Amino acid sequence: MSSKRKPPSAGEGKAEVDAFLAALSHPHKPALEALRALILASDPRVSEGIKWNAPSFRLDDWFATMNLHGARLRLVLHLGAKPGGGDARAAIGDPDGLLRWLGIDRALVEFSGPEAFAAQEAALRRILRAWLDFIG
Repeated sequence: MSSKRKPPSAGEGKAEVDAFLAALSHPHKPALEALRALILASDPRVSEGIKWNAPSFRLDDWFATMNLHGARLRLVLHLGAKPGGGDARAAIGDPDGLLRWLGIDRALVEFSGPEAFAAQEAALRRILRAWLDFIG
């Protein structure tokens, strides 16, 4: 029997994330919910669930995970749970300098608060579109 956890269906994942966020105490919770909505609206194929003890988003594999530690809004963009998905750093344009690269396959987007998130929402939308185009 496999120990791998089957990814939740779209409905299961939504319910799982809804329950997680309902119980979450975070200083920027409304902005986290806006970030969630932005990611889900970025492509109709995007689904969500709880992975790595945080709201996470996937197509065929996980590609984004909220980092809920601290008082900032953080999103880790990655190429799945296993390394080897390619060189995203070379493929993803970032003219606004939002990405802090943690390796060739993952980057951190960090906002100091809701105002910074709102000011950079369009740039983040472009990055998400490029990330999704890269992973397919």
